[in-house]
Order: sequence, then structure tokens, then C-alpha cells
Amino acid sequence: MHSFGFRANALLTFAATILAVICALASFSDTLNSPSPTAQVQVLSINWFQNQPNGNDEETIFSWSLIQSNAVSSYLMDSRVSMTLNISADLQSLFTWNTKQVFVFLAAEYETPSNSLNQISLWDGIVPSKEIAKFQIHTSNKYRFVDQGSNLRGKEFNLTLHWHVMPKTGKMFADKLVMSGYRLPQEYR
Repeated sequence: MHSFGFRANALLTFAATILAVICALASFSDTLNSPSPTAQVQVLSINWFQNQPNGNDEETIFSWSLIQSNAVSSYLMDSRVSMTLNISADLQSLFTWNTKQVFVFLAAEYETPSNSLNQISLWDGIVPSKEIAKFQIHTSNKYRFVDQGSNLRGKEFNLTLHWHVMPKTGKMFADKLVMSGYRLPQEYR
């Protein structure tokens, strides 16, 4: 007969092999799901659209009289935007029996002369279950919409809803839905 250690080793090796096979099958089953999420974002209002000194969160050395007299070049200024959004999405098709949660965020994307792609996260959330994966949120942007260099006046931008599906086991995957046709005002207010 075999010793206790040999039997325990055989049992644990068999259990680990079965667990690995089950995890691989669970991960593979997610590839059979073809999700079709939908989303719509409305910009209800631009609450404020301002041009402020670069680094306004900290102490600045420029006085407003210098800024108003255009003595400070525009690259030392930041465009800042606050807007009210209506976000509605149906992410239920992203959920399978292997989905733990879905991280979702809304980003503003635009081009400037110095950068081909600027992404600014405006809102984010975690959807823990399929039951609440269909939602409508009326909110202001959670994070600052700031551009260094005063490049936002009259700028066209896209609102992109990104999601990252976090499975219980297997590979995490991400995708996005781009919504275009948004434009900021020509003048600061």
C-alpha cells in the first residue's frame, strides 16, 4: 500500500487539476457571449466654462490684472468646464454567470494641436450585478474637465462610455461605445 503522504499528494494534485480545468472552461464560456450594450449621454447644460491660471489649485504668482491684460500667454492658462449630464445605459448583456462586476466610466475625448488624443474622465461607477446594470443617472461631471493651454473654446469632442468586465475567473476584457457630435461654446462664461 501507499503511504499517507503519497495518497495526500495524489489527491491534492487531482483536485488542483480539476480546478484548473473548471477555471479554463469558465473562462472559455465567456468567449461565447456576444454582448450588445447600449448607452446614451445628453449634455443638459454647461454650468460654467472658464479660463483660469494654470495650477489654480495651488498658489499662483500671477495677478488677475496681468491675466486680463493678456500679459500672461495662453499656454499658462487652463480651460475648465462643468456640465450637467444625463447618462442612460443598458449593460445587462455584459453579465454572464462568470461576471463579478463591471467598471464603467465616461470620458470626454478631443484633439489639440499638441496631442492627437486627450481623454478626460468625467464620471465612473461600478456595476456589481445584472439587476442594476440598466440605469439612468442625472449628474454633474464627477471629475474636472480641464485642458492645459486654453484649447477648449468651440472644440468638438466625443463622449465615450468605457467598460471593463471583471470575471470571477479568467481574463478581464474591455470595450467602449463612442458618442460624437458634442461642441463646447466659443466664449468663456
